[in-house]
Amino acid sequence: MLEFLAATPAIDLLERTSSTAQVQHVVQLSLAPAFLLAAIGAVMNVMTNRLIWVANKIEKIVAADEEGRAGILLEELPALEKRRVYAQRAVMLSTAAALTISIVIVLLFVSAFVRTPLGTLVALAWIVTMSFLVAGLASFLMETRTAAKRNLERMRRRKAR
Repeated sequence: MLEFLAATPAIDLLERTSSTAQVQHVVQLSLAPAFLLAAIGAVMNVMTNRLIWVANKIEKIVAADEEGRAGILLEELPALEKRRVYAQRAVMLSTAAALTISIVIVLLFVSAFVRTPLGTLVALAWIVTMSFLVAGLASFLMETRTAAKRNLERMRRRKAR
């Protein structure tokens, strides 16, 4: 009798997960978050490439300075450091968005097979995801804005010569 009582929750879970239609519905629900995850990954690729470029540029200027041949390039360091901070923050916030959207996908699947309503938790995780994503994109915007501003300053100096 005790073995039967212990097995009942497992059997109940198996019955809920055996419905192909229910699994298909959950997969459909998780498509939007999965596409968002793919989009975040694509944007992170761009952000990471910019971060790598900025970090390499900083390293080259520092190395040139140590050899005593940096000259005017040292003027670039403050703007490059600012860009590095913005790009790094954008990557970290986008990574957090990717993690939380993954949690949304997991919660969608779990909610289909447990009796506990998880809708509020899914909604909160979605809001957190979008908050991270917006903050990451804003930070990326600041990085590109800083780069554009610095390029404009350089162009004006060249024209003044």
